[in-house]
Amino acid sequence: MSERSLPVPDGLAGERVDTGLARLLGISRTRAADLAAAGAVLVDGRTVAKSDRLAGGEWLSIDLSSLDAPAAVGPSEPVPGMRIVHDDADVVVVDKPVGVAAHASPGWTGPTVVGALAAAGYQVATSGSAERQGIVHRLDVGTSGLMVVAKSENAYRVLKRAFKERRVEKVYHAVVQGHPEPTTGTIDAPIGRHPTADYKFAVVADGKPSVTHYEVLEMVPAASLVEVHLETGRTHQIRVHMAAVRHPCVGDVTYGGDPALAERLGLTRQWLHAVRLGFEHPGTGDWFEARSEYPADLAAAWTILRDGGA
Repeated sequence: MSERSLPVPDGLAGERVDTGLARLLGISRTRAADLAAAGAVLVDGRTVAKSDRLAGGEWLSIDLSSLDAPAAVGPSEPVPGMRIVHDDADVVVVDKPVGVAAHASPGWTGPTVVGALAAAGYQVATSGSAERQGIVHRLDVGTSGLMVVAKSENAYRVLKRAFKERRVEKVYHAVVQGHPEPTTGTIDAPIGRHPTADYKFAVVADGKPSVTHYEVLEMVPAASLVEVHLETGRTHQIRVHMAAVRHPCVGDVTYGGDPALAERLGLTRQWLHAVRLGFEHPGTGDWFEARSEYPADLAAAWTILRDGGA
């Protein structure tokens, strides 16, 4: 979709245009600034600069076609902070930083996992469409953590089937606002496109079946650290489900997170990280598991919350 139109949430009142765009669309602040510099951002029909302030309640229009379309596989360039966790003849497991897409898509000109692997000389499976070769699952641009990419054609087939049949263990940690009750539970609610906002998703009656299991690991005065196991893999699933039970991810202003709290914590994205990924290795048949530590911005925000500073 080359154009997007949406209302500015009242919670973003006073924010700079580039900061507000980054939070609303889940893109980097740099890319948001580039959009504004290209004259592609209108507020109530008026072109705005990246440093202009949002008032809340205005109508925002963004022309994504003002930026060059991505190459077939996105920019082939190294991605600072992207770590190779495991590499063999069948798979490569990466620890994806925030601000990096799994693969190229219309309107996205930022870094991608596929492009970074290509730049580093990795040969991945050719199965799948040109821009997402080797990709068997994805993480949102604004979500960090573990991803597996297929290198062999057999690995692509086996892993795609494993994800479809829910035989892959996907474990996330999220810091959510408030204290979920009960402290252990399952959210079974269908997810589909939001009825009025095409840039996000929602629990809707005709959505796709979506199941999220959660367990509260620790509570602090303003928030809770939650471990999440996914049965299904819908876009924005954890964010939508936690918001639906009135405990949005800290920093997730798109889905009801408190922007003032996010600012106090120095967060420009949702507190959500893919900490563990397990699957039957497509080459050996053995169970493989990888783990990831919290990145610096999430670790710092959680420390502030635990110390009672927010």
